[in-house]
Amino acid sequence: MKKYQQFFSWRLCLVLLMVQVAFTELEAQVATNVKVIPVDSGWAANSVNAVVFRKNSLVSNTKFQYIAYYDPAGYVVLGKRKIRSSRWQLRKTSFRGNVADAHNMISIMVDGDDYLHLSWDHHNNQLNYSRSLTPGSLEMTGRLSMTGSLEEKVTYPEFHKLPSGDLVFFYRDGGSGNGNLVINRYNTTTRSWKQVHQNLVDGEGKRNAYWQACVDAKGSIHISWVWRESPDVASNHDMCYARSDDGGVTWKKSTGENYRLPITASNAEYACRIPAGSELINQTSMYADENGTPWIATYWRKANDSIPRYKVIFKQNNAWTFSDPGFRKTPFSLSGAGTKAIPISRPQIVVGRGKSGQNIALIFRDIERGNKVSVATTNDPSSGTWTINDLVMDDVGSWEPSYDTELWKRKNRLSIFVQKVKQVDGEGRASLPPQMITVLDWTPSF
Repeated sequence: MKKYQQFFSWRLCLVLLMVQVAFTELEAQVATNVKVIPVDSGWAANSVNAVVFRKNSLVSNTKFQYIAYYDPAGYVVLGKRKIRSSRWQLRKTSFRGNVADAHNMISIMVDGDDYLHLSWDHHNNQLNYSRSLTPGSLEMTGRLSMTGSLEEKVTYPEFHKLPSGDLVFFYRDGGSGNGNLVINRYNTTTRSWKQVHQNLVDGEGKRNAYWQACVDAKGSIHISWVWRESPDVASNHDMCYARSDDGGVTWKKSTGENYRLPITASNAEYACRIPAGSELINQTSMYADENGTPWIATYWRKANDSIPRYKVIFKQNNAWTFSDPGFRKTPFSLSGAGTKAIPISRPQIVVGRGKSGQNIALIFRDIERGNKVSVATTNDPSSGTWTINDLVMDDVGSWEPSYDTELWKRKNRLSIFVQKVKQVDGEGRASLPPQMITVLDWTPSF
């Protein structure tokens, strides 16, 4: 017996040593102010778990943070942890998605009464929506309707939370090159949805808007978008803007002029004129700072340049302008339909107040930097001077950033969903096996 005890004691010491080495190596692969929290293994043979337009992959209230992802078999998994905890409670749902199509991502949000809302698996198909049975629960209802109107051809669902605790839900009704932006609103008192707009941004049967949206600290909703004339991504052009100060009912331009709805290509405010064929990407990100000023992140190629570069569009002295960090050196071209295999990610943008004033951060992935989780920061975007750092040194493949929007608004603390994935050009399946999902907790030292 003593011999066996010595054997198992030796094995235990070896395992503990291996774990210690593994954690040491992990710590060596991240920046000093970053903590990496492992979650679970998930589907990774395309980018459906790690596309930039997930609103949200992670979301929190004051007590818990929630997560959603597809497991290796394509089932939706929900999880939660106490804020700052490393321990996740996970629950596999009965909901399954077509994970072979990277459009069919999962979006979640927690309302003001702590009910979790879930939407998943959409690319021009019937609405998939559910909410938790009780506040704080991971037990969900079956599939529900919202309003019963325009729920047959849903794509790009996203939730946003208003200061009242109510939610707004955006989605596209129709197809690429021919679709409209629909907005629903959820009332926490009645626990019911109402359709606010059937076609806020109207493609007029000729085009559709690929938008990004955010809600600022005062509750104003901001949207910006590119127009696309056909399913070909090369037909993306221009960047437009609108805002609502009454929960999405009425809309205005940045000048305060009211829109006559629906917004169309002829009456939209153009924050930046960008010709088709400029490698302009769709569905990126935007943020509105403490003053309600919008900041839009994207990338495109200028007319005299062969290299698509990140850009930040913003207003300065009552005029729209943009900042070009200018650090990219490699040309590439966007054309064709479907989800593209691209050497850079679409960026996320956040704005925070630090010791040196207002700071802007772009979170991205670039093959030039080894496909790491990287961030570019500046406190003066008009100068064109940006500082670039890598938060995690591992290769994350075709990953794009998504983060807990509510935690950032409350605490200026970032929780970023990270998973190594591989996207083939168009809708298809790569040979990459399931990969570990992690949450990267980062407090910028602005």
